[in-house]
Amino acid sequence: MCKRSVNYWGVKPVSRIGQTFQELKAKGEKALIPYVSCGDPSLEFTEQLVLKLSKAGADLLELGIPYSDPVADGPTIQKASQRALAAGVKLEGILRMAASLRGKIQTPLIFMTYFNVIYRYGLKQFVDRSLYAGIDGVIVPDLPPEEAGAFKRLMDEAELDLIFLAAPTSTGERLQKIASCARGFIYCVSVTGVTGSREKINADLATFIEKVRSHTDLPLAVGFGIANPLMARQVAPLAEGVIVGSSIIERIEANLPLINEQPDVVIEEICAYVTELKKAINFTKESIG
Repeated sequence: MCKRSVNYWGVKPVSRIGQTFQELKAKGEKALIPYVSCGDPSLEFTEQLVLKLSKAGADLLELGIPYSDPVADGPTIQKASQRALAAGVKLEGILRMAASLRGKIQTPLIFMTYFNVIYRYGLKQFVDRSLYAGIDGVIVPDLPPEEAGAFKRLMDEAELDLIFLAAPTSTGERLQKIASCARGFIYCVSVTGVTGSREKINADLATFIEKVRSHTDLPLAVGFGIANPLMARQVAPLAEGVIVGSSIIERIEANLPLINEQPDVVIEEICAYVTELKKAINFTKESIG
């Protein structure tokens, strides 16, 4: 049985993720959490992009480990994973990249992966190597809390945050289980279905977020379908963080030929977009007239 998570709004945070949310709360800001697919189109590009994103407005960074059979990723991220796998990207290389990043930035780094990747690599080895690489948390969309016991124990022992997803279809009982196991923050899926840009925000999102909040003191971050700064601005008042992935990957995909010749130009474009997102989620009445 999982125990209730530590309240990260308390005096003493227990992780870099918790510390970041506390510092942002003290400044009256929301967390921007960009997602990148590791190795799309190369690990060298990913590392340089992440380094620049950490200065462009990213408060936490979600590093997607490419997987051949994802269940939560929509077409955009699926194609990014396929490109990375076709280029020969392996978990060992991603771990080395993460370690290199940690030596250069203090921004919290979060792996997003599927349980088969962890299982095949070895639970303890995955946790140990992630800890050594400076990873702060792990999101495993296909690992329900009922089956997370062994992996969660290893994560807790390493003081790494295991981050669970809550969906609009989650019952109160289900949300209680998620809340009792989660650390760092809870990833609130804004829509039913897979990742990917949407045209509008779910009209019932506020009700769903309040339902999740009634079960936990952890920060809440909203993801899936946030396609532009306006949508990010609409979501930000509801939660402590906003996660944006597919719309970033779309910009990489659109510029694949240019990346080979002028990667810095593409990185600058993506960073400008992330800066727009960061400004949007921390807008004030004065800033919009």
